[in-house]
Amino acid sequence: MTLLDSNDERAPNERPVAVVAPMHLEVATARGRGTVPLYVSGAWNAPQPEVTRAVILLHGRLRNADAYFQLAHRARANAGEAAANTLLVVPQFLASDDVAAHRLPQSTLRWDWTSWMGGDDALAPAPLSSFDVLDALLAALADRRPFPSLREVVVAGHSGGAQVAHRYAVLARGEAPLAARGVTLSYVIANPSSYVYFDTQRPDAHGGFAPFDESACPGFNRWKYGLDALPAYARTPGAALTPDALEAAYVRRDVTLLLGERDCDPEHPALDRSCAALAQGAHRLARGRAYAQYLRGRHASAHPVHEIAGAGHDADAVFGSPAGRAALFGAAG
Repeated sequence: MTLLDSNDERAPNERPVAVVAPMHLEVATARGRGTVPLYVSGAWNAPQPEVTRAVILLHGRLRNADAYFQLAHRARANAGEAAANTLLVVPQFLASDDVAAHRLPQSTLRWDWTSWMGGDDALAPAPLSSFDVLDALLAALADRRPFPSLREVVVAGHSGGAQVAHRYAVLARGEAPLAARGVTLSYVIANPSSYVYFDTQRPDAHGGFAPFDESACPGFNRWKYGLDALPAYARTPGAALTPDALEAAYVRRDVTLLLGERDCDPEHPALDRSCAALAQGAHRLARGRAYAQYLRGRHASAHPVHEIAGAGHDADAVFGSPAGRAALFGAAG
């Protein structure tokens, strides 16, 4: 029997991570404070006047931020001159067992094994969301003192990380500090297991969409698959939380969807096979195609979608492709 590599998404995710990132980010809101481990390709708190772009890359369900940091370096190197002044940032969303196994400070935010993918609250030391972490990262990058030349920020993720990036792009409230500086923000979503739908329509057997029969899957439209029962992060005074407002905000954002042409295994061990996910399609490629079609049918101007030839559920192949390099770094194919 061949053991799965720890970076293979098929590997079990319910075990402590091998490596914890060496830096940390302070996250504080009215609901409390905590820290998350962080990889950064430069000095996080020192002036970096050469940085014009920052790429925040979100790891998958294995929480293997070290592997994603290495992947980000490879993708940046392959992008050539276009990526020369790009800062790479990889936060790490840890589980309780990770904190215990590595004897980390009690200030370290920790979730259950996968709840960070949907923006749920941390279990300790404060009820902060993975989306609060992204808010804090964007606020830090918006600071002119360390990043006086910053012009672009990209939030990207693959698999579980793509679920975070996609759902944050639906609910994001941390964009204002960058917008005030004229810094553009884009999202790159690669091979997630599921998507947020803005109504109760789901793909039907005829290649279109129809209201889904809730009796076949009670809760099919709950967050993180739909807009019922939004997470605590979204419930802030004055927030525009109607489906129409959230959809309009999402469509206005700069979002690129990357799909592996071969990410079509309906039995992939890391695939979400809950009934709510299966209501969106049999596998990741089908779900991505359906979601793109869903948005195209509702909006004259839809987000770009790229299918990566020959790529399966493989972050290196997707982000290393011409479309991936262009989305992350603005590099020509």
